[in-house]
Amino acid sequence: MPAGSNRKPSQPITRRQFLKAMGVAAGGLALAGCQRQLPTAIVPTAALPTGTAIPSSTATATATATTVSTATPTESLPTNTPTAEPSQTPTATPTQAVSPLAVAISQAASYDRTLVRRQLQAALDGLGGVRDIVPPGARVAIKVNLTGFTSLSSLTGLAAVESYVTHPEVVRALGELLFEAGASKIYIVEAVADERAYPEYGYEDIASDLGATLLDLNRPDPFAAFKYMPVGAGFNVYENYYLNRQLEEIDTFVSVAKLKCHWSTGVTLAMKNLIGLTPLEYYRWEKEDSHRSALHGRPNTYDYQTRLPDVIVDLNRARPIHLAVIDGILTVDGGEGPWQDVQPQATAVLIAGKNPVSTDAVATAVMGFDPTVEAPEAPFLRAKNHLAQASLAGLGPCRLEEIPVVGAKIEDVRGNFRPCE
Repeated sequence: MPAGSNRKPSQPITRRQFLKAMGVAAGGLALAGCQRQLPTAIVPTAALPTGTAIPSSTATATATATTVSTATPTESLPTNTPTAEPSQTPTATPTQAVSPLAVAISQAASYDRTLVRRQLQAALDGLGGVRDIVPPGARVAIKVNLTGFTSLSSLTGLAAVESYVTHPEVVRALGELLFEAGASKIYIVEAVADERAYPEYGYEDIASDLGATLLDLNRPDPFAAFKYMPVGAGFNVYENYYLNRQLEEIDTFVSVAKLKCHWSTGVTLAMKNLIGLTPLEYYRWEKEDSHRSALHGRPNTYDYQTRLPDVIVDLNRARPIHLAVIDGILTVDGGEGPWQDVQPQATAVLIAGKNPVSTDAVATAVMGFDPTVEAPEAPFLRAKNHLAQASLAGLGPCRLEEIPVVGAKIEDVRGNFRPCE
């Protein structure tokens, strides 16, 4: 049973059983604002117990060592990948005053190393640079999205990094730019599903080239134990989260997500990416569960509609994001991974912002959805809109008219993603 919970489902449920059991018809897309009345959140009757640490011997995953390689990824691109050079890039310079709510969109037709570096730098320059969030000597954590087991990576017919996990070339470019801005140490972090994830997806090579450190957040390493990180007053689900202590020791936190839909939360972008901060061992109902079932709530209940969105908001308060980057060059629609009916999407964009709510809102619009609608309207078919919940909590705006966009226009890069049905 996960820490801080005295509730459990009457029967264990696997991820596949959960996915098969929850089919719900998609609602229509409407243009409603964030002022719409939202369901009242359920606050659990028990918060996390008081305490200080979890011994490292109880963690089950193993850390992965880096290996030296300078090879460039050679996976072939799908035939529908755009080949034209980007027509628009952000135009602001690092010396210009830019709103902290601004979101930059740049275009990249492939994961060519030079192209990704140039277009990501253009996006960050459009935000006024990153020296304001990367002080000299900063220790930086980059949270990537490496969802699912490596054995599933072939089910889409494309490499996982070209379909549903963060591409390492985006992280390489980001790491180089962060070092140039003054960072002294970079950690690449994820609570990986299995120990093959980092080498399988090219992250051992990237870490070696950058001189970065890979951390599996299922383990407390390099510390002896996990640590409580508080949400603060007005928490929704858990008052504290057991997290790797390195997440508290850093100076700058970056979330690098894939542009995707999600079964439970509609979209999985920079804010939702923080679910992968939590060690699986302590956030599942049953030991057999392969996902963080205690964070998702129980299927077919109102708790399911509210719990995961509320957890997302809480985690973004416990570990605030300084920079959100979304890899939308090559991705999938219809779900978050090959355990669902996903199809390739070549959106050819990189999206960046210093406010994760505004960044996720723009990314949602780029996917072809209204970021302000509520369930059961697409893409938020099964649970309340966590973007709107975060906005109500004061974390940032989700209404597009409140968000300055630099670089490419949303309407020029907008896709037509299928929601996860």
